[in-house]
Amino acid sequence: MNYQELLEQAKGRIAPKCRVCRECNGIACRGEIPGLGGKGSGSGFIGSYEYLSGIRLKMDVIYQDRGQDTVFECFGKSFAAPVFVAPIGAIGLNYNNNMDEYSYGEAVVEGAAMAGCAAFTGDGVNDVVFNAPLQVIRKVQGLGVPTIKPWGLGDVLEKIRLAEEAGAMALAMDVDSAGLALLAAQGKPVYPKSPAELEEIISSTSLPFVIKGVMTAKAAMHAAKAGAYGIVVSNHGGRVLDYAQAPCAVLPEIRAAVGAGMKIWVDGAIRSGGDVFKAIALGADGVLIGRPYSIAAFGGGKEGVALYTKKIIDELKDVMKMTGCAALKEITREKISLG
Repeated sequence: MNYQELLEQAKGRIAPKCRVCRECNGIACRGEIPGLGGKGSGSGFIGSYEYLSGIRLKMDVIYQDRGQDTVFECFGKSFAAPVFVAPIGAIGLNYNNNMDEYSYGEAVVEGAAMAGCAAFTGDGVNDVVFNAPLQVIRKVQGLGVPTIKPWGLGDVLEKIRLAEEAGAMALAMDVDSAGLALLAAQGKPVYPKSPAELEEIISSTSLPFVIKGVMTAKAAMHAAKAGAYGIVVSNHGGRVLDYAQAPCAVLPEIRAAVGAGMKIWVDGAIRSGGDVFKAIALGADGVLIGRPYSIAAFGGGKEGVALYTKKIIDELKDVMKMTGCAALKEITREKISLG
């Protein structure tokens, strides 16, 4: 199976909420929630795609070739590349019933691991959304990052214990999901978290803890002070705030605020190895990718996820080769142009 065949298989299996568009840019699905679209006008999703598309790469092929090393270190482990699956849950609600929480978790967790990378997994009103992927994380010796929604403290602490028991290598909380009205409509609201609340949550576990949904330098500093291992610069795929800024647009300011001591991932319409390169040049250590991984999972299960991951890594290596970068640390701001 090649990538084009994967897309063709996905079209029938993931319909009707995902059209498997030629360009996954948020235009065709804008406002479709539940579903894959951005909130309201869809501008939060569309703007993220357009921002990345406007960045240009500076070609430089007059140098001594030393190969391209994409190995990424985090959570005390080495990964084939700084490419991670973004946390997605409530599969039946946002997609369809051709996959359930376990089969989707199996596809993304095992598929990413097969390619030398890893997946963040989701959470939801129904406990199975969080619990089912934990079974798969246990199978792959902890290579996954369970992501907890900002519930009340008791629920959060209970889920932390479950993730620890599953042997997860790290934990995350997507504080940006505080804007998901669907959760409150289903009888289980989520809340913004104060710095003090985050500190209490992070100090309750010895696992590295990542805060997802950081979009300002101020919030990044709060996360650092609370003891976070890392952050994800994310507007939740444009699904929680219409007209939200593009994550990559605010990334340089956030990196400048926290310095080199904190791991930073970024998401938001990252679609290719070239986009991964752009994100790193802007200050990220790694990236999270959401919707395209869902297409890969529906189209080809864990093999499809592994195939897509390897495609992204190969594209990243190709861009590194054409811009004179032998290692991730050589991907710097000077390698791109914003104009």
